[in-house]
Amino acid sequence: MSDRTNDTSSEDTPRSAAARLFDIRLMIGCLFVVYGVMLTVAGFSTSDKNLAKAAGININLWLGIGMLILGVLFLLWFKLRPLHHESPDNGTDGVDKADR
Repeated sequence: MSDRTNDTSSEDTPRSAAARLFDIRLMIGCLFVVYGVMLTVAGFSTSDKNLAKAAGININLWLGIGMLILGVLFLLWFKLRPLHHESPDNGTDGVDKADR
């Protein structure tokens, strides 16, 4: 009669760490922040000729700021983790079938 609760907790830790590392919110947030920084920098160096083409609106600057805000929101969502994945309950209550 072995206690399986200790065995499953050691197996859950690497899967949980891997799931946290490859969470889609982290990837999307990082990409939006990187592209937002690039567009914001490009927006600061926009020429008058390009501004005239865009009806006087600095599109790179505004979209860069928007992407930065969206990326930070995704990263905050990832950090706060409002969704928790619970392990499925098989109804065994920690007792092996052989012990029943």
